[in-house]
Amino acid sequence: MAYTIAVAGKGGTGKTTIAGFLVDFLVRNKMTPVLAVDADPNSNLNQVLGVEVETTLGEIREEISVNNRDGKLPSGMSKADYINLKLQQAVIEGHGFDLMVMGRPEGLGCYCFANGLLREATDRLSDSYKFMVIDNEAGLEHLSRRTTKKVDLMFAVSECSKRGIDAAARVKGLIEELSLDVKDLYLIINRVPEDGVPDEIKEVASSYGLKLAGTIPLDSHIFDYDNRGIPLVQLPNDVPAREAAEKIFDFYLTPVKTL
Repeated sequence: MAYTIAVAGKGGTGKTTIAGFLVDFLVRNKMTPVLAVDADPNSNLNQVLGVEVETTLGEIREEISVNNRDGKLPSGMSKADYINLKLQQAVIEGHGFDLMVMGRPEGLGCYCFANGLLREATDRLSDSYKFMVIDNEAGLEHLSRRTTKKVDLMFAVSECSKRGIDAAARVKGLIEELSLDVKDLYLIINRVPEDGVPDEIKEVASSYGLKLAGTIPLDSHIFDYDNRGIPLVQLPNDVPAREAAEKIFDFYLTPVKTL
């Protein structure tokens, strides 16, 4: 199965940017093939990576539900075969990676079916990729519904604040509460000011038993590219935020390159 890396954290911490940098790191270091999974219904990982999304799992959920209700599934094709066909169509080809997007169902109803599609897709595809990178939704519903069998490495992303660290600790608590199969969990503190991480923030992280993987500085280059609609993976490698992220990835992922 693919070596699975998940990026988690509450909304607004920059976890999707970090997930995009991670996918690009793997591709540039020839740690391929890579499957990127945007498990957040508020999908924007594709914008960070610079690819267009044609079909999401949420849209597939709607189409299958409506066609099944109205008896319009293709003749001679079982529902399972039809789902498999649609899942294949949901895989978006990027430059050195593939992307699958959860998306947001248009109609009413829970995400159980869409989450089931995601679980089936990742199970089916995991043997075809060396690495899988999952950008989780802010509430970790994706993990709590066990839509991924295992996670080898998870980065919990927090901004440089006590509330951010509290939210990252809730990720750790949920993993323990649900006995999720997460092998290693590390904290990344993002958008750190020039003065660095205050001692009291480090103490809060330590009190929760969160292991710090590294910090990423507040970087105006990211805001500039975002505002101009330029994919963040096109940022030069030597801008501060990207350089810091690369150091973290290099330390934790280069040892598994030969897996």
